[in-house]
Formats: sequence, C-alpha cells, structure tokens
Amino acid sequence: MGIGTSHGPMLVTDPSVWAAGLPFDKSHRHAWRGNTWSYDELVQARRDEGLAEKITRPAMEAHAARCHAGIKELADVFAAARVDVAVIVGNDQMEIFDERLIPAFAVFHGDTITNYEFTPERMAKLPPVISLAAPGYIPSGGAEYAGQPDLALSIIGQAMADQFDVAAMKRLPKPETPHAFGFVYRQIMRDNPVPSVPVLVNTFYAPNQPSIKRCYDFGKSVLRGIRNWESDARVAVIASGGLTHFAIDEEVDQIFFDALRDRDISRVAELGEAVFQDGTSELKNWVPVAAVMAELGLDPTIVDYVPYYRSEAGTGNAMGFVYWR
Repeated sequence: MGIGTSHGPMLVTDPSVWAAGLPFDKSHRHAWRGNTWSYDELVQARRDEGLAEKITRPAMEAHAARCHAGIKELADVFAAARVDVAVIVGNDQMEIFDERLIPAFAVFHGDTITNYEFTPERMAKLPPVISLAAPGYIPSGGAEYAGQPDLALSIIGQAMADQFDVAAMKRLPKPETPHAFGFVYRQIMRDNPVPSVPVLVNTFYAPNQPSIKRCYDFGKSVLRGIRNWESDARVAVIASGGLTHFAIDEEVDQIFFDALRDRDISRVAELGEAVFQDGTSELKNWVPVAAVMAELGLDPTIVDYVPYYRSEAGTGNAMGFVYWR
C-alpha cells in the first residue's frame, strides 16, 4: 500500500497559536508561482482571492477538524492493512544534517531509529510554533524504533546499480528523528510503529536538490529494491510532507493530484524547478511514492485536501491525505 500525508505543525497545534507563525511569514521571502515574494507583495497580489474569510477562527477550526479526520482515516487504513514494514520518504530541515553535509538522497540502514526530545538549548533556538508542535512529532521521554536493515540494504544496492549515489546511514547523525518521520510514527502509526526504512530527499536546500524527474526515477529504483528483497513481508511506502507552503498555491496542488490520478508526472515536471522551493519542495517526497504506485498500477484515494490558510498573504500549509491499496 501507499500513503501520502502532510506533516506540518498546523496539524499538531491548536489554531489559537497560529498568530505565533506570522512573524516568520512577514520576515520571510516566499516562493510562489516561480518567483520569491515578500509578505506585503503577496497581500497585494492575492487581494482578490477572498482570503480574509479563510483565516477567521471558525474557518481555521473547521480546517483543523477536516485535517484531523484525514489523519484518522489514514491511520485507520494503515492499521487495517497489517503492514509488516514501511519505507518512509521524507526530508530533513537541518534536524540531523547541517550546512556542512546535505546529501541529495540518503537511506537509513541501521537497527534502531532514535527519536529523542530536544535539549533545552536546542528548544530555545527553535521558532515558537515549532517548540509548541514538538510533542506532535516526539513522544514524551523520546522513543526508539526498529529499522529494517535487510530491506534498506536492498534499496541501497539497487539505487547504486541504477546510478543513484545515495548516502547510507547506519546511525542518525543526531539523536532526533526529522519531524517528517516523527509525524508518521506518532500520528499515522499511533506510536506503535512497524520496522521502517527512512529514505531522505533533500527537497529544501540548494545547490543539490534533485529534480522532479530525478525523484520519480528514484521511486522506481526504490520499488525495484523492495522487489529484490527476499521476503514475503507486507510493505507500505509512505510520503511525508507538503503540499504547497509556505505560500499556498491551490492550482499547483490540483495539478499534482491530477498527476497522481493519471500516473503521469510530466505535467508536474513541466512546471519547472522554481515552483518547488520552500515548503512546496516537499512535494518531492511524494514523487517517489507516486512512481512506486504508478508502476504497481494502483489508483489513489484522495481522502481530503485542505488549503489551511493563516494570513491574508495566503501563507499557511495546504494539507493532503491520500492512500493507495
């Protein structure tokens, strides 16, 4: 089976705290429609979209309720599938890597995945919203999860044979799991995770971000690696991240959903790499999973799509919840 889920902090915090995100929105230049925009420029450019009605407290609470229902359905579907092992595709946001080393693709092949709580020093450096959201990704007291080294090594070996020079990690560089993965363990697997193989894609950080096409081809390689693994285990492949943010673009999201339905990534790739920057780059976590599901001939069930706005500039996080089985 396959799952695609957003993982943003708006999913694990109450709408009442989202004013804490506005200083970031107002100080950040946002990727939108292939260019970068200031907050004030976005307000002016999007003045006719009726965004004021979408950021009232009742509207945000309604969006939150839909998101929570979407997460619940994905978690129920995952539990019903009785999965033995999961391959999770996500990204790091300087949680375990830093500017000294950011691999384009990386696969974890160790026995134990650590997801420990932030130190007080680390917590003090985080934006307020991230600090508030941390319990949504890391359980109280931290946790350790089982890896699946044999499957991971099969994926790595096939990737190398397919000329993807992936980084291989037997141990995480830091003891905290990137929140892309912590969200899956806590919210989709409900703190009862099956053994898993984290696969990381550098979606955010220049200069070595893989292209949409490269991510799609990588997904095909991941599938070959899974098929080469000598096991009858039931495997889920899960994408964590997206959809468009921090400036929401519903048109791009709908093009992406059309690509999932059509099993054809070409129109998404034709949008150009300039579109897939900032948080919107996390759609590249979904692209390898889309390739796997297309190769398997599986059709997506789109549980919900929630453009979760938090400002008159159209900032926020578009949330998507999808499964294939």
